Amino acid sequence: LRRVRSMRENPLLRDLQREFMNENPPTEAARIFYSNEENNAQRLSFPLRNCLNMIYVGTIGIGTPPQNFSVAFDTGSTDLWVPSIYCPSPACVNHRRFNPRLSSSFLNSSRTMKLVYSTGRMSGIVGYDNVQIGNLVAMSQAFGLSTLEPGTEFNRAPFDGILGLAYPSLATEGTTPFFDTLWQQDLISENVFAFYLSRGMKEGSTVMFGGVDHSYYTGELHWIPVTRRQFWQISMDSVSMNGKVVACHGGCQAMLDTGTSLLFGPQRDIRNIHSILQAQQISAHRVTIPCDNKNIMPDLVFTINRVNYSVPASAYLRPGNRWNSCISNLDWMELAWYQKEPWNLGDVFLRLYFSVFDRGNNRVGLATAV
Repeated sequence: LRRVRSMRENPLLRDLQREFMNENPPTEAARIFYSNEENNAQRLSFPLRNCLNMIYVGTIGIGTPPQNFSVAFDTGSTDLWVPSIYCPSPACVNHRRFNPRLSSSFLNSSRTMKLVYSTGRMSGIVGYDNVQIGNLVAMSQAFGLSTLEPGTEFNRAPFDGILGLAYPSLATEGTTPFFDTLWQQDLISENVFAFYLSRGMKEGSTVMFGGVDHSYYTGELHWIPVTRRQFWQISMDSVSMNGKVVACHGGCQAMLDTGTSLLFGPQRDIRNIHSILQAQQISAHRVTIPCDNKNIMPDLVFTINRVNYSVPASAYLRPGNRWNSCISNLDWMELAWYQKEPWNLGDVFLRLYFSVFDRGNNRVGLATAV
């Protein structure tokens, strides 16, 4: 059983189920922006849908002929999986399910897959089939066919499954992750992928495989070494407001996770920040702040490898249900042992900064997103 971190507490996902089941793939087509004539390796820009600033999903095809699935692209986990026809759980019935009998290229295996996320879990079997993203086809790619998705967490999710992009050390034993297959089969020209996450707009987000489209950011990319090759984990110098360190005193660890909606840190640090902001706690993980204070609130500054990355109040707050009430996009891990876990810089952070994940050099690049 492998614990991975993805999609922290996202109550707004419940509102997306009806739209998800009726929607079509994004209108923006995947596009090649570089081709290597010698080995036909290429760089692909693949469109993602922004689901209420909570999760970013794209449509892939599995099998021959391809069966389409909407998946969350998640740098906080490694495995690829989708629901299967063998799964009776409501979360499977409410989503598209893979039918191996309809694919002429499907191969079964004796392996099992068990994954636990922060907002759900799945059990299933490992199969092998062709996985298509844009015009790239990963041959005989290992993926999970869920046979059980207990609980209600995935019932109304605006995606069928998850495509993990973390390091192979987190993958189900004996399997090769999707991104590694692209590289090993010479389908991409560089051992990197990158994300541009839109702010509020449903379309416009993209994941790039095999290279970087420089039009998505301004200034230069700042490179940060990966400190632990499991998640995309890096060292962080401090977290400050108005020039004063408010968290991560003396340095700490952080991870970049596209599958997490919010910004997560140790409970003591997040409570301290909320206290400075004069926030009001209305439930266990729900903190409100008057919206009319938003324009005068200080930026939250993450200093990473001696470079400051500012997150303004307009990003770390979101509108609440009540008039003049905003909800904090900062949260903490539930379990006590998370106090020693890295900060999780989720989509609240990654919408502001174009991110490059360089497996070839085990580093992450950040630059101001356009």
